[in-house]
Amino acid sequence: MMKIGLQDWVGKQIATLVVYRPEFTKLGNYIFGCSAAVITNVSLIVGMGSARAGKGPILGGLLTFALADNISDSLGIRLYKESEGCGERLSRLATALNFFSRLLVSLSFVAIVLILPAAQAMIIGIVWAFVLLTLISSLIARCNHENSVTTIIRHIVIAVIAIASSRCVGQLIARHF
Repeated sequence: MMKIGLQDWVGKQIATLVVYRPEFTKLGNYIFGCSAAVITNVSLIVGMGSARAGKGPILGGLLTFALADNISDSLGIRLYKESEGCGERLSRLATALNFFSRLLVSLSFVAIVLILPAAQAMIIGIVWAFVLLTLISSLIARCNHENSVTTIIRHIVIAVIAIASSRCVGQLIARHF
């Protein structure tokens, strides 16, 4: 009984946000943070894993990016929105949505590294990154009335370049240090 009441309440809150606050439904307020978090986190896991770093340093890097880099990028979003003349409220909202969407994605990669052995975390991290990028790319394609497959492939290719570059750097570090 309580569960149904909670679901009704949550549904009502979401409906209110969509009707009265359409900025919550704008994809652009989430996409930058999510896609940046996906590529940054998977690249860090692969790069540091290739450099034979243990779980501790990988988790330290992920959490540093989840907080420090996230704050930096969120400030960049805020400055961008302010420069477009979006006003204080929308600038603050875009900053918060970027921060929390990126934090949520980052914490999903932290969970993967915490739960799995390093070699498996690297593989599952890559799969998870591709799943998230596919979902993000599909949403973008649908909003822009574009071919989903073309958009997904374009974004996955960029991610593969970032992941491969991180792997190469990690292997070079492992070889020389």
